[in-house]
Amino acid sequence: MLSLWLLMLPCLSLVPPVPAEKGLEFPRYDGKDRVLDINDKNYKKAMKKHSMLCLFYHEPIPESKELQKQHQMTELVLELAAQVMEEKDIGFGMVDSHKDAKVSKKLDNFSKEEGSVYVFKADRVIEFDGLLSANTLVEFLLDLLEEPVEVIGNAAELRAFDRMEEDIRLIGYFKNEDSEHYEAFKEAAEQFQPYIKFFATFEKSVAKELTLKMNEVDFYEPFMEEPVTIPGKPHSEEELVEFIIEHRRPTLRKLRAEDMFETWEDDIEGIHIVAFAEEEDPDGFEFLEILKEVARDNTHLPELSIVWIDPDDFPLLIPYWEKTFKVDLFRPQIGVVNVTDADSVWMEMEDEEDLPTAQELEDWIEDVLSGKVNTEDDDDEDDDDDEDDEEESDDDENDDEEEEEEDDNGEKEDDDDENDDDDDDDDDDDDDDDDDDDE
Repeated sequence: MLSLWLLMLPCLSLVPPVPAEKGLEFPRYDGKDRVLDINDKNYKKAMKKHSMLCLFYHEPIPESKELQKQHQMTELVLELAAQVMEEKDIGFGMVDSHKDAKVSKKLDNFSKEEGSVYVFKADRVIEFDGLLSANTLVEFLLDLLEEPVEVIGNAAELRAFDRMEEDIRLIGYFKNEDSEHYEAFKEAAEQFQPYIKFFATFEKSVAKELTLKMNEVDFYEPFMEEPVTIPGKPHSEEELVEFIIEHRRPTLRKLRAEDMFETWEDDIEGIHIVAFAEEEDPDGFEFLEILKEVARDNTHLPELSIVWIDPDDFPLLIPYWEKTFKVDLFRPQIGVVNVTDADSVWMEMEDEEDLPTAQELEDWIEDVLSGKVNTEDDDDEDDDDDEDDEEESDDDENDDEEEEEEDDNGEKEDDDDENDDDDDDDDDDDDDDDDDDDE
């Protein structure tokens, strides 16, 4: 997972330029080493000592100074996170995939990847698929410390639940906390924590507002107005897990720092439909509302998945995106991106002042799904442009060669003229000599 994005964004919490008032003091690394170099001797001890163990699994430290600095930056991120979480009983360590081969073998029961962070909690291993910054990692770990299921008991909590439109959510109605069906729901929640939110209610009034029956579970897709009721209540843990895996990819989802790599790796046949829109910008907000409308009308299409990116969430990536995709991110954009080479094609908007209508956007998406709009066509156009450039270059070279030949011919003619003049001068000299002889 050593993505270009990860290498571009190893950020730490910075010290404010002026002394902060009490109560608003950002943490800064105190120089104490808290991140362990995990090896065969201390691995078991570290696992037993902490309720959770956060491990960075990395390749051997490279000889390149640039790569060594990147490794040091990653280590500083972990050190700062370890310092902040010191009182939360969370351990931090680093595992060298070659040097600590014995430990690596013990981790073979899960899919590990160099450059990734893994959290060990009880008998679970959770991969951190987000931006490797101290802020994001700490937030992720704090979410893991919470209970896997949040209980909703009143109308105020229900209103808060309704506002969580960016998240995949499940909510179930159960008799009480001792219910075997609630226990199965809770065990399923542990498998998806913290990426998918699980809620439960034991209150009849709350269940009535949600139109939930006893032991029934509703699945909420991001940005959708109505949930899907999971069929076949009551549900076992296996049935819930199977349904979630099958329906996990939303029609419209937001790229977020805490799971950005998981989202980006979940492409469809190597491509993403990507929409850029600033939610705080009037045009961006309007475009996002149009996008939601189109997603809701087409949520039945399994091959449709749109990734919404708010540029304000990733300011360091804006110049990179604009250069790579050749788009202006100060206005809404939607396009098709090839995740292999970042090649892209973007929707042409006839009037830059007006946003596309829902119907125009839907027509364009249909062209994408049918293959009429794709990044390969753009490659062909680029190839044609390259060929045209080569032909123009060849023509220019030929013109230059012809001009050089003309210049050479001109020089030859000048030389001939000079030779003729010399011959004339010689003739004149001969005539003069003859005249002298006659005298």
